[in-house]
Amino acid sequence: MSMADASSLDGVLIINKAPDMTSAEVVAAVKKLLPARKVGHAGTLDPFATGVLVCCINRATRLARFFLEGKKTYRAVLHLGIETDTQDVTGTIVATGDAAAVTNQQIERVCRQFEGEYWQSPPRYSALKHHGKPLYRYAREGEPIQKPPRRVEIKTIRLQSVRSPLVRFEVDCSAGTYIRTLCFDIGKALGCGGHLKELVRLESSRFTLQEAISLFELQRAAADGNAAERIISMESALRSMPGITANKALTADVKHGRVVYKNEILPSTEHNREGLVKIVDEHQHLIAVLGFRKQRQEMQYHCVFN
Repeated sequence: MSMADASSLDGVLIINKAPDMTSAEVVAAVKKLLPARKVGHAGTLDPFATGVLVCCINRATRLARFFLEGKKTYRAVLHLGIETDTQDVTGTIVATGDAAAVTNQQIERVCRQFEGEYWQSPPRYSALKHHGKPLYRYAREGEPIQKPPRRVEIKTIRLQSVRSPLVRFEVDCSAGTYIRTLCFDIGKALGCGGHLKELVRLESSRFTLQEAISLFELQRAAADGNAAERIISMESALRSMPGITANKALTADVKHGRVVYKNEILPSTEHNREGLVKIVDEHQHLIAVLGFRKQRQEMQYHCVFN
């Protein structure tokens, strides 16, 4: 692929991340295989986890922030009776409990208790930063730091099977939710402890595992010259954001950063949850993302693509 071709690969690629790879390693592999000038991801997956990793290519890296806050869906395996320092299978055992005494009814009841909003304490082994340094580095150096609890939302927990000590479930949750911490908290509530044994991200910001491609598949597609076919256009990637097709006059105004007024945008778009609207030209190419300002007639520019 020529550099001219590489510069046109603006969009989103959904990768089915394999285990034992960091999200950064996946990004580096995607950048090399396409090849692309710039690649970033929207939402880290732990190395042992698998599933949906949203990779933004070239100019689409500017859209990553719009994907970070979307709903997530995971399939998880909770191992009852064992707590680890990392709250997952990669950690060192720090406590054990009697999981055999826990009934299915107790598990169902406790899981229901976690549905809705709750205050979750981020794990000490995480990529969250303190004074610019990831928490996991402090923890590995023997100086763990506990960040204040954050409010997250567990929309639903769907139990799939309970075969002691393993509990398999799917969960829909808000961005920023740690599933390993949810497993830890469920284990605590049951009185036996627990940790996250397996994790697959099934969906992130409306991107699903069904549309994901493995790095092996991407490698084959790149060798055949078909890798670009798996990239979702920037306009299509903003699938939950309402949009309008701009006429030539509005297109020119947007591209030159002139003031755009609310009455130039379809009224129905003002009431979307995020207050954002995507603007596409007559060829359905994304040219900007604008936002509504409260009690003001002028639209706010979030990003413009010339």
